Amino acid sequence: LPFHRFRTKEGKGVDSLLSPEMKSTGEVMGIDSSFGTAFAKSQTASYGSLPTSGKVFVSVANRDKRAMIFPIKRLADLGFEVLATSSTAEVLRRNGIVHTQAIGDVVGEIVGGKFSFVVSTSDDRSPAGAADRAIRAAASAHQVHSITTIRGLGAVVQALEASVATDDAPELIPLQEAHRSLRA
Repeated sequence: LPFHRFRTKEGKGVDSLLSPEMKSTGEVMGIDSSFGTAFAKSQTASYGSLPTSGKVFVSVANRDKRAMIFPIKRLADLGFEVLATSSTAEVLRRNGIVHTQAIGDVVGEIVGGKFSFVVSTSDDRSPAGAADRAIRAAASAHQVHSITTIRGLGAVVQALEASVATDDAPELIPLQEAHRSLRA
């Protein structure tokens, strides 16, 4: 969803964490023979192409710490600089992602244009909930890609890997043409 278009009554950005009924709602789709390329196309249609370099901020709920290791390692392998909350950074360092740094003023860094992605999976009931809401709202307001689930993070990694593998912009085909080719 285009969260950067939504505002609270006070004019502030909204949190991009989706409730269950909204997770299946979207405005675009991508079609391709591989999931990674299809997802990259969908993101290009929604927000513009996924960033292929830069800094990633990571703040994940305790329940997601183990599951985040592989996709964050892949982002680091693809050349992204990983910054995180202190507890998330510690887990990443213990698992071989040694260049991970802890960071304090995340909202200020987002506003300053320092991040390509924000990965934030905490929910409102957690101690970090209020801080993560502010982080996701800042990311939405400043058009920084915001990933709120580990599955979404995996999809982004697959899309980036597909982009690196092809080294070309994905071929965009009108839906009508894709339909014709399926019927043939």
